[in-house]
Amino acid sequence: MSTTEIDRQWTTRLRQRATGKLPPEKLLPDTQPTYVASWIYVFGVATLAALIMVIVTGCILAIRGPLWWHGSVYGHFVNSLHLWSVEIFFFTMIVHLWGKFFMAAWRGGRTLTWMTGVVTFLASIATAFTGYASQTNFDSQWITTQAKDGINATGAGAYFNVLNLGQMLMWHIVLLPLAAVVLTALHVLLVRVKGVVPPFAEKVEVHS
Repeated sequence: MSTTEIDRQWTTRLRQRATGKLPPEKLLPDTQPTYVASWIYVFGVATLAALIMVIVTGCILAIRGPLWWHGSVYGHFVNSLHLWSVEIFFFTMIVHLWGKFFMAAWRGGRTLTWMTGVVTFLASIATAFTGYASQTNFDSQWITTQAKDGINATGAGAYFNVLNLGQMLMWHIVLLPLAAVVLTALHVLLVRVKGVVPPFAEKVEVHS
């Protein structure tokens, strides 16, 4: 196969485009600008760490089944870890989101980076809701019976039945986490591609 034919292959074009947008030194940089030493970015990393903990504890709960954590001391412990990881995840994400809002993080062609963060937040809310609906206790009963009327009023109840435990559990452990993880990975990749948004330029007043 000639060099011209190789260059025309979609795998070659995709690889060249990917390495052009995100070379290894950009994907895994050795240094960062000094303004990255900020608590706002610490909260962003804490959000990622909490998400990893949510996934790990969620996988353990999924392996043992939706009733294990009610009758087992270990199950109750893992379920508590899962809950508090979610609480930390949302707290750190909200701080990071508001911090980046006031920094106008969409500047410099970073609109898509900002939007993936916002959509990830919305997907995480839906994931948390289906988690509450999958607890198999009186709390989940109350939450689902109160939520069904509101969801049915939108017309979505025909496809998203909150009283169906199996459906809510599948949404919670498969579809919505997959969306949240993919969006988070895309968000991090866009941060690498576009770089971290710099602080606002200092305005210097000139007096005559």
